[in-house]
Amino acid sequence: MESVQLDNRSDVKTEINFDADISQLMHLIINSFYSKKEIFLRELMSNASDALEKIRYASLTDESVLNDESNLRIRVWVDSETKTLVIQDTGIGMTRNDLVHSLGTIARSGTKQFLESLNLNKDNKNSSNVEQIGQFGVGFYSSYLVADNVKLYTKHNNDVEYIWESTSNKTYTIAVNETPRLKRGTEIHLSIKDELSEYLNINTVKETIKKYTEFINYPIELLESKEIEEDETLLSTTDKEVASSEDDSNSDEPKIEDYDDEAVDKNVFPSSKKVKKMVDEWKLLNETKPLWCRNPDDISKEEYNNFYKKSMNEHSDALCYKHFHTEGQLELNCLLYIPERPQMDMFETQTKKTNIKLYVKKVFIMEDCEELVPEWLKFMKGIVDSNDIPLNVSREILQQNKVVKMIRNTIVKKSVELFTELSEDKEKYKVFYDNYSKMLKLGIHEDKKNKDKLI
Repeated sequence: MESVQLDNRSDVKTEINFDADISQLMHLIINSFYSKKEIFLRELMSNASDALEKIRYASLTDESVLNDESNLRIRVWVDSETKTLVIQDTGIGMTRNDLVHSLGTIARSGTKQFLESLNLNKDNKNSSNVEQIGQFGVGFYSSYLVADNVKLYTKHNNDVEYIWESTSNKTYTIAVNETPRLKRGTEIHLSIKDELSEYLNINTVKETIKKYTEFINYPIELLESKEIEEDETLLSTTDKEVASSEDDSNSDEPKIEDYDDEAVDKNVFPSSKKVKKMVDEWKLLNETKPLWCRNPDDISKEEYNNFYKKSMNEHSDALCYKHFHTEGQLELNCLLYIPERPQMDMFETQTKKTNIKLYVKKVFIMEDCEELVPEWLKFMKGIVDSNDIPLNVSREILQQNKVVKMIRNTIVKKSVELFTELSEDKEKYKVFYDNYSKMLKLGIHEDKKNKDKLI
């Protein structure tokens, strides 16, 4: 750190850079930014997706960057022997300079710099098709929510492979890997804390990834173990003796053995049995593409209802739905459903609902985004995915501004259109009126009872 010479004279105006206690700052980032420890997977998977998007973009102008027939993918596995969780991508990788300036400089976002460079190059027609998730430059450090040590291997096409390692204290190390393991990309090894061993369970990791990043653009593969049955040949005593004598013989001449009927009766020939064994295989986790980002003309009614039941934890089909996309001042993908029956706790304000799920750039943010729908539309369910929506640094809290109001107004307008369409189907509208009017009467009755108790 450079020493600052202060002039003690009160009439001199001095400009001094802000300083920071790095240990305290890292502690705040790790323990104060995020409300749930599982968020680390969302952040690291998002970073991996950004790295893949960068190399894809680079390949549009230079096909040679995708060398060695590398597939654009993310792989995740657990090493139970070393108690580490590993996340690997075949993205753009990092140079030594990137490691120092992106990982070694807190709150400096490589993704943000990348997007700014695209904006400067307005002549490039491909720049509008680039989809980057990161923006704050602190997501990587969420690794320390669950890990006490992080080791990162990375390889850029134009550089050697490096190892970056730190325990989140004031220092980190960078070294050239003398035994390279990557053709290109990044591999993160998280030494999971003893008290958080659940993140060494591949099923826990699988469910967390599916919750937050199932719909990102690139394949996510998990190394899973499964039990299979195989035929195992059993040798009788006679067969073992014959096999042993053949192994000991140095003669290249073929040997002919005669077997009589008596040998068959004595069961001296090989037999087999079913044997169970565990094998590892890569399983694709995100085969399903986000329904709300597809063209409505290509989606069947059955697909809409299957998605509704799976995503919203419903057993019956929705009464009706509205799927729309907006562009221009506000880019928004939205899918709204009117449930056949209202929730029993529809009028309970203290109950945590999961009605409107918020995604940003296909990454899950929160279960129920109350700011996007007014109180009288709380019974509706659906997905809202926006590239423009403002979030705080943890990406868990929505910040109020004109974009949020615009999205809210758009949802209200489209909901009114949906109600109008529903009213044109007399049979469905009767079901809606009967079910919801009963719940409304029940809500009024419960509200009156609560008021009477207060009196």
